[in-house]
Amino acid sequence: MSKIITADICVIGGGSGGLSVAAGAAQLGKNTVLVEGGKMGGDCLNYGCVPSKALLAAANAANAINNGSNFGITTTRSLIDFNKIHDHVHGVIADIAPNDSVERFEGLGVNVITEYGCFVNKNTLKAGDKIIKAKRFVIATGSSPSTPPIPGLSETPYLNNENIFNLKKAPKHLIIIGGGSIGLEMAQAYNRLGSNVTIIALNFMENEDPELVKVLLGRLKHEGIKLQEKVSIKKISGDNNQVVVTLDNETVTGTHLLIATGREPNLQKLNLDNASVEYTRHGISVGSNLRTSNKSIYAIGDVTGGPGFTHKAGYDAGIVIRRIAFGMFWTKANYKALPRATYTSPALASVGLTEKVAREKYGDNVKIISWPYKENDRARATSDVTGLVKVIVTKKGYILGACIVGTSADELLAVWTMAISQGLNIKSIANLISPYPTLGEVNKRAASSFFTETLFSDKTKKIVKLLSYLG
Repeated sequence: MSKIITADICVIGGGSGGLSVAAGAAQLGKNTVLVEGGKMGGDCLNYGCVPSKALLAAANAANAINNGSNFGITTTRSLIDFNKIHDHVHGVIADIAPNDSVERFEGLGVNVITEYGCFVNKNTLKAGDKIIKAKRFVIATGSSPSTPPIPGLSETPYLNNENIFNLKKAPKHLIIIGGGSIGLEMAQAYNRLGSNVTIIALNFMENEDPELVKVLLGRLKHEGIKLQEKVSIKKISGDNNQVVVTLDNETVTGTHLLIATGREPNLQKLNLDNASVEYTRHGISVGSNLRTSNKSIYAIGDVTGGPGFTHKAGYDAGIVIRRIAFGMFWTKANYKALPRATYTSPALASVGLTEKVAREKYGDNVKIISWPYKENDRARATSDVTGLVKVIVTKKGYILGACIVGTSADELLAVWTMAISQGLNIKSIANLISPYPTLGEVNKRAASSFFTETLFSDKTKKIVKLLSYLG
C-alpha cells in the first residue's frame, strides 16, 4: 500500500528555485516535502552554471598564459591536460553539492522523496510509493535542452549541456549549432583549450544590443572562432569519428557536434491535466502572482517559460515564500530589473529595456549615453580596453535599461540593476564615488555624460560668468 503524507507545502523539483522554497518554508516552521527524482541541485549545479563557469575559468587561465607577452612575460604555450580540466570541473560540482544534498535538506527539516512526482488530482501527488496531500504545491521542475528538427540529427551522435562536461579530451573540431549565451561561452572555452570551433546560427544574441554584440563577436573572430550566421542547415550526418553539417552552399566537417539551440520545460512526468493546471509547450501558465490555474499550485523558474535564469528562479522562490509563509498575497513578480549575462571574454550583460524596445515604447523621449573602456585608467593598466557601457534613459534621466560589454560586465551591471529596481534617476549613479582606479568608474562616467551637454552649454557659461561677477 502507498504511504500517505500530509504537508503544508510540497515542492516538486530540487533545482535552484525548488531548493530555495523548501529551505525557506521548512525553516519557517512549515511542514515541507521536497520531491526530486533526478540529481539534487538540478541543471544549474550539475549541467549548467557551475560546470560551465568552471570550464571557462580553466580556459581563461590558459589564455592568460598564452598571452603573457602583452605584459613583457615570455612563456612557452600552455600544455593542456584535458583530463585534469574534467576533474577540475567535476571537483567544483562536488564542492558545492553538499549545499544542495538530501542530507542537508533533511537536516533543515524537509521530508525529501527521491522519486519523480505526478499529480493524481488537484491536491494529491504520487511519488514512488508515496502519496502526498498538501495545502500548497510549488512546481519547480526546470527545463531541459531542446532538440531542433534538423534532418539526420536524431541519427547523429551529438552533445548538449548535459553531457559535454563529461569529455576528457578536447574535440579536434567542435561544431556548435546555436548563437545564444551557451553556444558562445562553450565556443570560447573550447577554442582557448585547443579546439578548432565553428558556430552555426541564424542569429547571434538576437535579443541583445547589436552594437555590443558586434564587439563580442569581433573578439571571438579575432581568437580564431569561425562564425556562420544567417545560414540554413539542410541536414546533419556522421558517427563517433566525424560529423558533417550541410548548409545552403557548403558543408562543415568536424569531430564533435554541440546542440545549443534553447530549452524546453520539464512537464512530461507531472500529469498536469489531473491537477487542472493549464500549460502550453512553452511552459506552465502563471500570473504575476506565480499561481497556476489551480489556485493551490504555484510554478516558478524555467518551467513557466520565459528567461531561463537561475537568478530568476531564486527571485520567484522569494515571491512564493512571502505569499505562502507570510501571507503577503499582494506580492507579485516584477521582472523589469531582471539581469542577463553571457560570461565570455569580454562578458556581455544587460538589464531593463534595449535601445530598440525603448524607442518603440517611448519614441523621442529616449536618450542614449555611453562610455568606452578605453577611457578608463584601470582598463589601460590591464591592457584590456575592449568594452563599452551603454545606458538608455528618458530625457529627464529615468533609467530604462543598461548594457555593458567588457571585462567584468556581469559584475558592473549590479549598479544598473539596483537603479532600475529602485527607480533611481541617472544623477544617483553620477554622484557615486568610485575608488580609483577601478572599472567601476565607467558606470559613473557614463552617467555623468548625461549632463555634459547641459553643463557645458552657452547658457551655463553665461550663468557662471554672472556668478563670477557676484562672487
